[in-house]
Amino acid sequence: MAEMQLPRFEIFRGADAPTLDDCACMTYEGETPNLIAAQSKLADAMQVRGEYADVPYRREGMSLARLWVKSGFPLPLHSHDCDCLYYVVAGSIRMGTETLAAGDGLFVGSEVPYAYTAGPEGAEVLEFRTTDSFNIKVRDKPVPAWEKLAGILREGHARWADEQPPVRRMPEKA
Repeated sequence: MAEMQLPRFEIFRGADAPTLDDCACMTYEGETPNLIAAQSKLADAMQVRGEYADVPYRREGMSLARLWVKSGFPLPLHSHDCDCLYYVVAGSIRMGTETLAAGDGLFVGSEVPYAYTAGPEGAEVLEFRTTDSFNIKVRDKPVPAWEKLAGILREGHARWADEQPPVRRMPEKA
């Protein structure tokens, strides 16, 4: 059987990118009984989405995802089964005591858990992976912590309904 030859040059259009859900390149794995127990409260709180993800480029052994998280949206602690390189295109994210702004980025190794919260303008983040399919393992936490997250999501509705993506600015030199 002949090995498939991948193109050596391709153009892709962001406007044609399938959503992360439609792409079906990310699978959910792991045990999260407390998350499941709080699912109805979280589903109610997610009536206005605080995040959007699509996949502008995907081919065997490579993918590029684009994530837009709205102001104050918290990504829960999770990991992936592949190395990930993240680049903040616009806005900012907070990870513990660190704030990453446009032009900053981070590398997260396979199975390393991480979380972040979008800054006051929200954030647009590019996610580069050396795989075309990957998992996500959300780390479970106590039910009251998931209920607290549901409250944060509900509070975001008023801002998120009409919120636009952050303005892209060139990073400032130090």
